Amino acid sequence: MFPLSSDEKKVVMHCEARGNPPPTYRWFINGTEMDSEADYRYSLIDGNLVIMNASETVDHGKYQCRAGNSFGTVLSRDALLQFAYVGAFSPKARGGVSVREGQGVVLMCTPPPHSPEIIYSWVFNEFPSFVAEDSRRFISQDTGNLYISKVQPSDVGSYICLVKNPVTNARVLSPPTPLTLKTDGVMGEYEPKIEVHFSPSVLAPKGVTVRLECFALGNPVPTITWRKINGNIPKKARLRKSQAVLEIPNIQLEDSGIYECKAENPRGGTAFKGHLQVYTLPQWVRMINDTQMDSGEKLQWECKAMGRPRPTYRWLRNGLPLTSQLHNGEMTIHKVQPMDSGMYQCVAENKYGSIYSNAELKILASAPIFVPNPVRVIATLGKDVLLECKPRASPKPRITWKRGDRRIQLNKRIILLRNNTLKIVNSSRADEGNYVCRAENQLGSAEMTAMLWVKEAMRVALSPSRVEVTVGESVVLSCRATHDTSLDVAFQWFFNQKPINFHHDGGHFESIQTDGENSSTVDLMIRSILLKHAGKYGCRAQTSADTVFAEAELLVRGPPGPPGVVIVEEITETTATLSWTRGLDNHSPISTYNLQARSPFSLGWQTVKTDPETVTGDMESAMAVELNPWVEYEFRVVASNAIGTGDPSAPSRGVRTKEAVPSVAPVNVSGGNGRRHELVISWEPVSEEFQNGEGFGYIVAFRANGTRGWKEKMVTSADSTMYKYRDETFPPLTPFEVKVGVYNNKGDGPFSKVVIIHSAEGEPRELPIDVRAYSISSSEIRVTWKPPNPGPGKPRRYEVSFWKDSEQEESGSKQQTVRNETSMILTGLEGNSAYLVTVKGFNSIGHGPPSAAVTAKTRKAPPTQSPNNLMWIQEGNNVSLSWDPVKAKANESDVIGYMVIIHPILILSFTLRHICLNCVNTFFIYSTPPRYKLSVELLL
Repeated sequence: MFPLSSDEKKVVMHCEARGNPPPTYRWFINGTEMDSEADYRYSLIDGNLVIMNASETVDHGKYQCRAGNSFGTVLSRDALLQFAYVGAFSPKARGGVSVREGQGVVLMCTPPPHSPEIIYSWVFNEFPSFVAEDSRRFISQDTGNLYISKVQPSDVGSYICLVKNPVTNARVLSPPTPLTLKTDGVMGEYEPKIEVHFSPSVLAPKGVTVRLECFALGNPVPTITWRKINGNIPKKARLRKSQAVLEIPNIQLEDSGIYECKAENPRGGTAFKGHLQVYTLPQWVRMINDTQMDSGEKLQWECKAMGRPRPTYRWLRNGLPLTSQLHNGEMTIHKVQPMDSGMYQCVAENKYGSIYSNAELKILASAPIFVPNPVRVIATLGKDVLLECKPRASPKPRITWKRGDRRIQLNKRIILLRNNTLKIVNSSRADEGNYVCRAENQLGSAEMTAMLWVKEAMRVALSPSRVEVTVGESVVLSCRATHDTSLDVAFQWFFNQKPINFHHDGGHFESIQTDGENSSTVDLMIRSILLKHAGKYGCRAQTSADTVFAEAELLVRGPPGPPGVVIVEEITETTATLSWTRGLDNHSPISTYNLQARSPFSLGWQTVKTDPETVTGDMESAMAVELNPWVEYEFRVVASNAIGTGDPSAPSRGVRTKEAVPSVAPVNVSGGNGRRHELVISWEPVSEEFQNGEGFGYIVAFRANGTRGWKEKMVTSADSTMYKYRDETFPPLTPFEVKVGVYNNKGDGPFSKVVIIHSAEGEPRELPIDVRAYSISSSEIRVTWKPPNPGPGKPRRYEVSFWKDSEQEESGSKQQTVRNETSMILTGLEGNSAYLVTVKGFNSIGHGPPSAAVTAKTRKAPPTQSPNNLMWIQEGNNVSLSWDPVKAKANESDVIGYMVIIHPILILSFTLRHICLNCVNTFFIYSTPPRYKLSVELLL
């Protein structure tokens, strides 16, 4: 399909054939040979036809390529050259269409000339406003027309038909068609009328998608339905465009039949039927093959194809039709001659296409020739000998045999077979010598000499012939061949009739050969034997005279193989009866079986207890006991023997044990804390593994010490770990006896041991006493207090609140003790500032009341001035140090002393004898080394 609008006006038709010598090519159009020399537009490039400036009027048609060499000629299949284009609509203005509201209308597209089929759509008023298809409006892709089943006022406007060529993508618009409404009334209801439908006979090739159209005008808008007469519409079929199109993808022969579309509305209905027929191109069932024959033989070729309609056949020889000796797909030549050689083609065709099957017929004609010649034959004493005579010759030659100069006399021991082979039965030394086969036909003759030697038969012994070993051991099999000294022997080892690959068997096998005077031996060493090495081992010894095969059996003892399928026969609350089938014992009797189970709560597979306690190797059923109720288990079985334990069986299907009353009570029952008048009881929840059934919960039982009756409360959540009971009547720290039990849908289970739990003591009720606060520096205040008087709600820790005297309590800060200390140092305070301080106790229940606020004032800041005029005098080994006194400012603390700091320059050894207090500015150092550095700090 060549677009006429293509910028490159060049068409290339490809043709390639194989042959030796390389073939030459010729092209035909519509059966007429093309002359590339006579028309400059045609050229041949490696068999391909190139057409320049392609024209639809001249170049449209069927093309065929013919390829030939000295051996024959073949034709290609047909190729159809078509041209893709779409013309222009007639520019003539289109008349308007006027209908009543409610009436149906058909707007004609009248497409321009085109190739191939085009795609239709309609534009409403102006591009690109396209008409949307629905149950009322339909665009046929067969006619191109726009169908409106019931016109509405909104349909009034201008309609333009747009066509698109799918090959060139060219689009063409028609002149507009105006649609108006008449003013003489509204169209009443009327029964449907099918305006567009598929053809009464639809032909479709197998495998394509078929679209059947059906649309009707009517008021009200008709409904379209489909059915297949005498059958069902294929499941793969789809309804498109509000059921106006039935689409059947990948159509097959069974989809053929009569299809009906029906249009209905309240005023009536109408239907249309059409026959859908599926055709297929021919497909080969039997093809012809290259054949080589002698002159005078009979040739019979048959080709067979299937298709719908049924294909017919024709035959070609070297591209020309054959007419004689043909019957349907059969061709017969009773006596072929050299002139019959050539290329033959069987063509199967129906009206939808053709297929070609090609074959070469070669007629041979040559004088006899023997290759190789002479032939050396070595036979075994006492065995039959076959001396073949197979010359290449055509026609078939006449064969004669002689020994020496005398023609061989045939008898019961010397027989000439149908294929001219000379057979000597029960050969002996006397049969040794030269045998001559003579072949002769009308083109010539030739002789072949067969030199026969008869040797002693080879004997092979493989030992041991049967051996048993255990996994991991090694063994040596020895193969000894006794043979004629003039012959070489070759050995090959086999395992279970397959050759052993010594390079790809993991180093388990090694072969060692030794040669003697009239015998040869090869040993097969098998190391680190595995179970898979058990089987038949064969040794094949071969000479040019004969071949001998010996076999030995290796049995490998090892741990048992996995048992067969495990079946759960019966299940109870705590037991499961299992059965299995025996696995391989690997030549060591199975002694015991081990039953294993796995559940969502186990760490992998675990051995389970059984009944009987020991499961012996002759058993194939046992009971797993002491399982947990209402738990899903998988089971498997492992076999053991004297060698070891084998691989486990495949797991059984998962099964759940039956429900039972709970048997495990909660542990770690404890309590305490909580708010005033609360009894808090906690426990460690019971794992799902031990809940034994659905509806699991807890029973919390308690009573005050010294009372008789138990209070019981149900906790329905299996995940619960706590229960709180509140009663305003019991005082804090009342002792209770407590136990926690379990239950499920099957009943009540056991209770835990009774423990004593006290009710909550409550938050502290008394405030701390003797609260004091005093400054210890310009940024620190020490706070002390005494615990409150003994009573309910003992404080576990304390909280100190503090704020500046000039601020509100809410803007202050809080600090808590680490434990129940009764003092605290407040840090990070402002100097020379008054602070209010309160203390209150608290525990896990809450805070107690605060103490009355006490006041403390931080000290002033230290002097900012450092000592000046530092002087020192050395008198022998003594040093006298002096400085000017420091006078504190009004907002600074008074000076109460000085600190002298010595910074050694070397490692010093000195004695501090005296420090001046009460502002005395003199300091003495004795036994001071020669070098030092001094500074003075104030002591506040």
